[in-house]
Order: sequence, then structure tokens, then C-alpha cells
Amino acid sequence: MPMPVMRMDTTTTRITIMATMIITVMTTIMIMPHMATVTITITTTSIAITPIITTATSMLMTTNEPVAARDLAEGEAAALYRLMTWLSPAFPVGGFSYSSGIEWAVEAGDITDVASLADWLDAMLRDGSGFCDAIFLVHAYRATEAGEGDTLSDIAELAAAFVPSRERQLETTSQGHAFVDIARAAWDADGLDAMVAACRTPLVYPVAVGVVAAMHGVPLAPTLHAFLHALVSNWISAASRLIPLGQTDSQRVLVKLEAAVAATANRALAATLDDLGGATFRADLASLRHETQYTRLFRS
Repeated sequence: MPMPVMRMDTTTTRITIMATMIITVMTTIMIMPHMATVTITITTTSIAITPIITTATSMLMTTNEPVAARDLAEGEAAALYRLMTWLSPAFPVGGFSYSSGIEWAVEAGDITDVASLADWLDAMLRDGSGFCDAIFLVHAYRATEAGEGDTLSDIAELAAAFVPSRERQLETTSQGHAFVDIARAAWDADGLDAMVAACRTPLVYPVAVGVVAAMHGVPLAPTLHAFLHALVSNWISAASRLIPLGQTDSQRVLVKLEAAVAATANRALAATLDDLGGATFRADLASLRHETQYTRLFRS
């Protein structure tokens, strides 16, 4: 049989196969030794195979990435990695053991379902401890970035005095202390010890986060957004065990608070220390009354 003839070019591949098959079968049948030999010859006519042309086009590998997507720069990737680690529930600052007074609010019937929880947390975030903590983080970050130890010390002292109850004081100072210690042990930065030592009082949690982020050069805006996201996530986690809520309902509350997190962060970035203040008296009262609550799962 003749070999196929193949012709290729750079844009398309055309394969032309032309062959002529001639099949000759000769079968000799020996009937008996004493009989004549019968020979049957079968000859086929030429069979022409119609040329087949196959065109191969280039395959375009597509992904879900937008056309203008680019890789993270080295500094951006490092900052994102640190924020995801520091503000993850797995970072051992003990946040899971505090409810910020939510346990008493559930006991008192102020929080009973998804809607009442979302309203309570929205108020805490926009007009209560969430907004104040955001301001303290911003100003602690800027003082650290500027190397102003005395200013940082004043901010840390004011932040410690601003906590409304003994249990909330325990909550924020314990987490702040743990955050600094773990950062120093695993994520140390030049000058971190000196900035911490410059403060006359223990660092509350938002101040500690601001100091460590500034020493590592992590940008302020994403640090603040990540901190507030972690804060409301911890509140929701506590409430999910107290009401209780399922995982899907917990996510629904987190979705409802997305706009509040962004708005609070933007307000805090433009705020001065004179803007500190809250209007969530019921939440502050909850943190005070939690201390004498009969049964408790949380430390605050």
C-alpha cells in the first residue's frame, strides 16, 4: 500500500490522504490429491479514497481572571499574608472566650434572632466600641509610623481609660498583650520592643494591632478593614453559640454588616481623637451586668 502523503503549513494543518487499495486474494483449494487444482482469484477494482482535509486551529486557554489582572507585588503579598494570619481566628489571642457583653444581651432578650443581632452589632460598630477602637488603631498606627513614642503612649493611655467596664478592660488588654507577645516571638520587627516600651500602660487590642502593623509596613487602610472584619466576626461567633445561630445565618449577619464595616473604617480614617465617643449605652450596660450573670460561657 502506498504511504499517505501529508502536507503541513504554519497556520493550518491539511492532511490529504490519497491511496489506492488493490486487494488480491488468491485462494487455492486442494480438493483431493487426485483431483484437479481449483484456483479462485478475486481481484478488487481500485478504490479511491476521497481526500480528507482537516484544519487544526489554535486552542485558547481561558481562566476566570479578568483581562487586566496582575500579580500581587512582593510587598502587597507580604502585607496580605500578615493580615490574614494576625486577624485570623486561629491567631492565639483568645478572642473566642469573650463576647463583649453579647452574652448578657441574649440572656436579657435584647438579641433573639438574626435581625436583632444584626441591629445590635451594627450599633456597636458604627456608634459604640467598634468605632472607638477603629480610631485608636488609626492614631496608634500613625504615631508608630512617625516614631513618636510619647504620642503613642498618650494614645495607649487614653484607649485603656476609654473601656467602659472591668470585663471589657480584661478582654481588650489580654488580647493586646497576647497579640504583641506572639508578634514579637514569630513576626518580630526592628524597633517593635522600643515602641511598646515607650507606652506607660499595657496596650489594648486595637492599639497593639496598629503598632505591629505600622512596624511591619502593612498599609493602614487594609489593616483597619481587616481588624473590623475580625471584630464583627468574633461577635457573630459568640452570638452563634448563644442564640444559637446556624452557620448560614451567621454568614447572613456578616453580609448585613459589610457596609457598616466599610463606613466605620472610612469615618475612622478621617477622625481625630476629639471624635471619640459612643451612643450605645445598652451595650455598655450589658458589659457591666455580665460580671454578675448567673450562668456564663464567656469572660465578658
